Amino acid sequence: MNACVLVLNCGSSSIKFALFDADLPLERVPLWSGKTDDITGPAPTFEASDTPPERLNVDAQAPYHSALQQIKQRAIRRLGGIHLVAVVHRVVHGGARYFGPVRVDQVVLADLRNYIPLAPLHQPFALEAIESFLQMQPKLLQIACFDTAFHHTLPRVEKMLPLPYSAWERGIQRYGFHGLSYQYISIVLPERHGDLAHGKVIVAHLGSGASLCGMQNLRSVATTMGFSALDGLMMGTRCGALDPGVLLYLMEVEQLSPQQLGHVLYYESGLLGISGVSSDPRALLQIEIDNPRVRDALALYVQRIVREIGALTAVLGGLDLLVFTAGIGENNAEMRARICKELHFLGLILDDSANQSACQLISTSQSRVAVAIEPTNEEWMAANLAHALLPKF
Repeated sequence: MNACVLVLNCGSSSIKFALFDADLPLERVPLWSGKTDDITGPAPTFEASDTPPERLNVDAQAPYHSALQQIKQRAIRRLGGIHLVAVVHRVVHGGARYFGPVRVDQVVLADLRNYIPLAPLHQPFALEAIESFLQMQPKLLQIACFDTAFHHTLPRVEKMLPLPYSAWERGIQRYGFHGLSYQYISIVLPERHGDLAHGKVIVAHLGSGASLCGMQNLRSVATTMGFSALDGLMMGTRCGALDPGVLLYLMEVEQLSPQQLGHVLYYESGLLGISGVSSDPRALLQIEIDNPRVRDALALYVQRIVREIGALTAVLGGLDLLVFTAGIGENNAEMRARICKELHFLGLILDDSANQSACQLISTSQSRVAVAIEPTNEEWMAANLAHALLPKF
């Protein structure tokens, strides 16, 4: 092992990190990994694969930069003298310009800031991480990998929006997101399921953010998120697809400013907005019996997923394999069961025992649609994509 890469996956108050040996082939299990949580809150924490959770002391004036600096310092200590050759960043939006990994300098960084309004929960924090590392160590290679890139295979008709054609010419189109997750799943599915993986597949990335991707021959042909990370499924705090007339009403009649409206749509909607309690299905499932708003929130969450699976099945012309991934998809058996129950019309039959045990295959042998659970690995995918840009050593 001559060199390593550090991968950062940055959110508004948390940072996931992973350290990979830069030699090919890249091992899928990182040498070291972990996360920081509640960076801007009252009790920031640090947790790594070799240490238990601990309190993280950050600079109150620049908490994000402080957390990044500590991750870097701990990563270098963990390397023990081995060269850190690059920092690889998951960047949510690459727009119409970036189709693959790119070396980031001040010019690229300025360009990527144009996409902050389309992904305000993630884009500004990934860019802050890049800028922080450019300041801390200007000669250290920074590489951005984009969640939108995997969806560049979408057919033209899937990318277009029914707006005046000049909007399309200005780059206002459907981009799709969670691409690093879907690209990783497209690699592992043939290993697990052989030829079935090359058929008509829907992958459900269900986390605090959520989307579906319809694949054929392991390529994205349809997805639920579009121009921004607000589209498609109902999420933890995001609304998902809405009648645009609702937005006009909120602005014209209820006099919400664009900033107020954005805050409602990104931070106050979804499971949290309807339940009034939590954005986490685990917490909501524990109290739904006595709380009608919680029951409504969970029912709508399932309904929106089922509706969109039906729509993607129509686009694909059928369904061979349904895959659950990400935090909720991988770990919440009850939500998987409720979704699959509503898909019985497709001939989908869930194996309840396998589902409760989170087995790799959770459908019965009689099911016309195979149902699987597959843990995602966005950090490894980013490291793997970035490898072509690394210096030779």
